[in-house]
Amino acid sequence: MKVIAIIPARFNSTRFPGKPLAKLGNKYIIQHVYEQAKKSGLFAEVIVGTDDQRIFEAVNGFGGKVTLTSKKHKSGTDRVAEVCNKMSSCKDADVIINVQGDEPFISEKPLKKLINAFKDPEVMVASLMHELLKDIDNPNVVKVVCDENDYALNFSRIPNPESRTSNFKHIGVYAFRRKTLFEFVELPESDLEKIEKLEQLRLLENGYKIKMVLTSYKGIGIDTPQDLEKAEKLLTDTHR
Repeated sequence: MKVIAIIPARFNSTRFPGKPLAKLGNKYIIQHVYEQAKKSGLFAEVIVGTDDQRIFEAVNGFGGKVTLTSKKHKSGTDRVAEVCNKMSSCKDADVIINVQGDEPFISEKPLKKLINAFKDPEVMVASLMHELLKDIDNPNVVKVVCDENDYALNFSRIPNPESRTSNFKHIGVYAFRRKTLFEFVELPESDLEKIEKLEQLRLLENGYKIKMVLTSYKGIGIDTPQDLEKAEKLLTDTHR
């Protein structure tokens, strides 16, 4: 099974403009993500797709593979699909992993579990989650509710009201079979997607199933400058 990792990166993030080029330690956030994906040894290729020349030059500068994309994309997955469509190395890929550009601590173990989900031929889309026992009310922490087979029933920024201990945090790393990726980007934005600002709801509203893979990986998804401060502390503690 040929697996490609594509890292979408845009400069004009609403909550944290310039986020990919913010420094975490002595490296850009996007550099941490790229190097972690490469280090896993799981991918035939790792590619950054960006709409910004500054990010393009930074990735080139640290030796990463990068390509420029349209500025018109409304979601990271739309950007991933463009990269997948234009890069010859992606033409025969079986599975495409959308590794979010704000997950600097992503590592081999959760990525491998995610890829292994595709040993089941019924799985078309998969993503990661971990148990959530704090930050439940934080709207920047996306919650997922699953059925008994770990297929997602709903994603929301609001906690599951049934139980404060049955919430799982969605980790925004998506895996698609190549055909399903291109089907996804042809779908119009859905109503719930617009309300929640969560692109994965487009899949659920159109009848696609998302297999959720439970992992112990927590990391820190950097959505805000405050998250970067937490990431700095984690990086410092890790290297002590």
